[in-house]
Amino acid sequence: MAEQKTAENVVFIGVKPVMNYVLAVITQFNQGINEITLKARGKAISRAVDVAEIVRNRFLPNMVVKNISIGTETMQAEGGTTNVSTIEIVLGKGQ
Repeated sequence: MAEQKTAENVVFIGVKPVMNYVLAVITQFNQGINEITLKARGKAISRAVDVAEIVRNRFLPNMVVKNISIGTETMQAEGGTTNVSTIEIVLGKGQ
């Protein structure tokens, strides 16, 4: 990936309702940004997939999934280290 990701085209998915993140993505695209990256860890991964699918199927049908990256991060916990799954979904305007 040669393109640098900036803070303005990344949406971090957490514990808020799905529609809050959908609104954030739609707002970014309406401001003229051509590519948005959704990032989530752990239990929020399913929420990130929901956000991507709701944006694509209900609100912006010309959006396509350009890339999906999965991985694992090692996090420090009380009892030592633990592995947490991660996902990055890149949405962009279709041709």
